[in-house]
Amino acid sequence: MIIMMNAPTIDQINRVLDKLRQLGLDGHSITSLDKTIITASGDLSACRPELYERMPGVDKVVIVETPYKLASREFQNSNTIVTVDKASFGGSTIPVIAGPCAIESYDQLYQAGISAKAAGASMLRGGAYKPRTSPYSFQGLEKAGLEIIKTVGSEVGLPVVSEVTDPRKVELIAEHVDMLQIGTRNMQNFVLLKEVALTKKPVLLKRGLAATIEEWLMAAEYIMSGGNNQVVLCERGIRTYETYTRNTLDLTAVPVIKHLSHLPVIVDPSHGTGSWRWVSPMAKASVAAGADGLLIEVHPCPEEALSDGPQSLTLNNFSQLMAELNTLATALGRSL
Repeated sequence: MIIMMNAPTIDQINRVLDKLRQLGLDGHSITSLDKTIITASGDLSACRPELYERMPGVDKVVIVETPYKLASREFQNSNTIVTVDKASFGGSTIPVIAGPCAIESYDQLYQAGISAKAAGASMLRGGAYKPRTSPYSFQGLEKAGLEIIKTVGSEVGLPVVSEVTDPRKVELIAEHVDMLQIGTRNMQNFVLLKEVALTKKPVLLKRGLAATIEEWLMAAEYIMSGGNNQVVLCERGIRTYETYTRNTLDLTAVPVIKHLSHLPVIVDPSHGTGSWRWVSPMAKASVAAGADGLLIEVHPCPEEALSDGPQSLTLNNFSQLMAELNTLATALGRSL
């Protein structure tokens, strides 16, 4: 059950929470501007809207039976639009986020950024802190990388997104980027999700390696219950028995998420396939499936990349893909 309150006083909020406790329910309040939302969980037989609808400050009471309350279409039927500068996820446009997996130098990121902008990309990506399977692999430039992506983003005129891996680094990274990314390995790092929620910055939440759609939405619920509803979901492939591709890109997740949730969902065909050869066809398939955006790895010289070179597009290949996506989007009544 979700209780929505309009400009309530602290006393009015406490009265609702006390009422919930009296009935053996768990209540948590989330306040944003003049709106307060109280989520209640427990014995559904005690979730009777009429007990709360007439209480002072209460605007509306909604019963949501899915475990993900705030992310559910039962709670909000209209699509959430997440805006990052001029990029808008969840509407008629299809923003493309492009850039290298890892920031290696100013020149490398500037080349990728200026070319991505010229081709029509809406955002620039680049990893400064890189969680890698091997402790001996390149781990990123860390703070120096953050300074580079902030500078390059400003120079080329693109908002930037970078991954946050450690709750202790959330504040630092939030100072340098326009959007925070939660990677697949941290989808269920609940301490990190709570910290990210506090920044109120837009969040790109990638699906876990073997996460179900419900687990993915529950991860989004952690961020939303912390008072941040600016969440963009990202399908990036799941681990299956197939080894020819890096992961199995689950494009059914796109229409399923759009049915279950009001949050925008984008697709990362680079990690989803692991090979540049399959990025272009799967990017187009993602748009055809209704994706609200794309995340594509682009590198000036993929063969020399310190991370994920085999799945990165060259600058020319990315430009060609963007032209093809533009034609497809127009045919679907949308735009990049």
